[in-house]
Amino acid sequence: MSSAPESNARQEPAAGHPQQRIPHWLVRTELYLRVLLRMYIGLAICYAPWSQLFWDQNPLFVQFPTLSIYAANGAVRGIISGLGLLNIWIAVQDAIRHRNE
Repeated sequence: MSSAPESNARQEPAAGHPQQRIPHWLVRTELYLRVLLRMYIGLAICYAPWSQLFWDQNPLFVQFPTLSIYAANGAVRGIISGLGLLNIWIAVQDAIRHRNE
């Protein structure tokens, strides 16, 4: 006895529903905007802890003095800036990985 042919095992798309293909320009635009947004957010996160206007005079830190003590610590500022650098690194890697597609 023979088994069923393997071609029957694969399901073909229905004849009434052709596969939709995303245009290349739309994929490239999405990639460009994603990288641009990640770079912008990364730069903002890197800069924010060292900005007097944003960090030292923040109303949240004025309202909660205990939080202000931790936020003024250089290690906390460094960790937050490191997260911003990580975000920039992810954006650059994404741009490099999809450059030739």
